[in-house]
Amino acid sequence: MTLRLILGDQLNHNHSWFQEKDDNVFYLMMEVRQETDYVKHHIQKVIAFFLAMRNFANELEQSGHKVKYIHLDNTDNQQDISKNILAIAEELGATKFQYLLPDEYRLDVQLKAFEEKVNHGDFENLKTAEHFDTEHFYTKRGDLESFFKGKKTYLMENFYRMMRKKHNLLMNGEEPQGDQWNFDADNRKKLPKDHTPTPPFIFHKNVKEIVKLIKDEGVQTIGTVEEDNFIWPISRDESLQLLDFFLDQCLPLFGTYEDAMSKNSWSIYHSRLSFAMNAKLLSPEEVIKAAIEQWKKNQNTITLSQIEGFVRQILGWREFMRGIYWAKMPEFASLNYFENKRQLPEWFWTGETRMNCLKHSIGQSLDKAYAHHIQRLMIIGNFALLAGIDPNELDEWYLGIYIDAIEWVEITNTRGMSQYADGGIVGSKPYAGSANYINKMSDYCGSCHYKYKEKTGDKACPFNSLYWQFHERNREKLAKNPRIGMVYRLLDKMETPQKKEIMNQAQTYIENIATL
Repeated sequence: MTLRLILGDQLNHNHSWFQEKDDNVFYLMMEVRQETDYVKHHIQKVIAFFLAMRNFANELEQSGHKVKYIHLDNTDNQQDISKNILAIAEELGATKFQYLLPDEYRLDVQLKAFEEKVNHGDFENLKTAEHFDTEHFYTKRGDLESFFKGKKTYLMENFYRMMRKKHNLLMNGEEPQGDQWNFDADNRKKLPKDHTPTPPFIFHKNVKEIVKLIKDEGVQTIGTVEEDNFIWPISRDESLQLLDFFLDQCLPLFGTYEDAMSKNSWSIYHSRLSFAMNAKLLSPEEVIKAAIEQWKKNQNTITLSQIEGFVRQILGWREFMRGIYWAKMPEFASLNYFENKRQLPEWFWTGETRMNCLKHSIGQSLDKAYAHHIQRLMIIGNFALLAGIDPNELDEWYLGIYIDAIEWVEITNTRGMSQYADGGIVGSKPYAGSANYINKMSDYCGSCHYKYKEKTGDKACPFNSLYWQFHERNREKLAKNPRIGMVYRLLDKMETPQKKEIMNQAQTYIENIATL
């Protein structure tokens, strides 16, 4: 008898494991406190994973596979993956254990150690153990590290171009479609005042039963949920429905307003497919192919810049971040280039701040377990960077609050791109911005307590003085960076009294960060 483990983010219906039925194979899935408790998760995240796992298990059984599913409240649940594997293997008389390579380092360490113990003969029943690929990503774990072997920096654009060529996506022979690799410059428009984005496609599901289970078992969560109106896809069928909606309703304007933010629309034209993809209900290949096919059939309404921006996020950035993760872990998780140690202010858990951009971005995150990449990077992450927040605290917050947050994609974006805590592995410069950028890309500033044009004074936007203070206090580490030389030239041209006033303003805000 063979026992095969399936983790909560390994719900790949098209995996070769499931193409043939075998009565000598049992699939093991489990809800365990080990996974609900390693960080405090958003309640919608826990709900989505549990329901997606249960649907997947049911679909496997309906297809004729044998499944052993351990619910969170089962009396024999030992709340630990390794302990449950041993117990179920003994119960079923399994002699062989197989698992799919995890996408989180901590689980990889745990399961490799378990595999070694099995093959070393440490357990009476289990005799052999082996692992397999999840068959999800375009790349293998070590592909990116091999591609950049001998290079000091990992430039995403080089990797992206290689991937485009290798997989012949948006290519015209050896050249890119439109004779341009990257249309990012076309993807930075603010939503016009009279423009209302297409309302997001959501699922109206009742989740009262699973919420009761989570609360009865004492799982500590953050955020809120509408128990009779759960909005996220929790099956492959629902994920495909969401993909179809994105292709039909959102892709025509996705790229144009990809970076835009609005207090009146929480998803703009974003696909919101990240949870479905990260749980492996959808593969990156099928999503990209479907999007390109949609573009080919509708080039009168979908421009090349829309489809290229979408493909770049998945084929380029998503695969790039995973490659960085496996090339640099576990050291990456402790990098703190600026040696920041400040605690997250309490309002990160409530959204109760007078800064309108953060109020909306954090509030939306607490309500929906979602914010798009610019809200995460240039509002929430930007503030944390300027304020000198400890990247350990920010990692934990990002990993817990977002429905799509799995460490391989979260920590590389947070500690790497957002906080520059890696010193430039992921990005070539810190993503720091003043209120001018926020006003340019959003409608947050007009109704804010603070004034985005002011650098000093009671109503001056905190982003402005903090922006200059960040560069001044990190001058030794950043002044030679060619991408931000202009910042230091402007800083050095400031009159001494003005500069001192700005620095004092920033320090006042830092000292009163809890009440901003």
